[in-house]
Order: sequence, then C-alpha cells, then structure tokens
Amino acid sequence: MKKQELIHLHGLLAEVSTHYETTADGDLNLDEYESLGIRPTSIHKSKTDHKAAVFALANGITSDMSSEESEETVAVSAD
Repeated sequence: MKKQELIHLHGLLAEVSTHYETTADGDLNLDEYESLGIRPTSIHKSKTDHKAAVFALANGITSDMSSEESEETVAVSAD
C-alpha cells in the first residue's frame, strides 16, 4: 500500500471512530492510538508511523464493537 493510500485509510478510520462515538454512544479506548501522536493530517510522518496508527485505531474501534453484547435485531431495508 502506498503512503498516500495509507493516509487516506487513516483519515477514513478517524471519521468512523468519530461517527461511532457520537452515534452509537461508544466509549472507544484509543489510548494506544493517542499515544502515537499521529493524525491523518500528519503527512510529514513516515509510512510506518501511519501504518502503526491505522492498526491502533482499527484495533480500538473493533475491540469496542466486539465487546458489546447487543442482541438488537437490525431490520433489513434498502435506502
């Protein structure tokens, strides 16, 4: 994956985490991500730094989603 693509993915995951926190009342544990200090706008950072940030952010999002034991059914419908 190219650096530009990785930065784009980083930005998308940041948007997903923001949306999840506001919409689903999720309480994401993003301590690992925050400790890295890498943001999608940190374009001067290395590809390796962005890769670590993407993995930390994805891990924070998915661990919160998988820890929820929701038994809500979701209606199948198309927009």
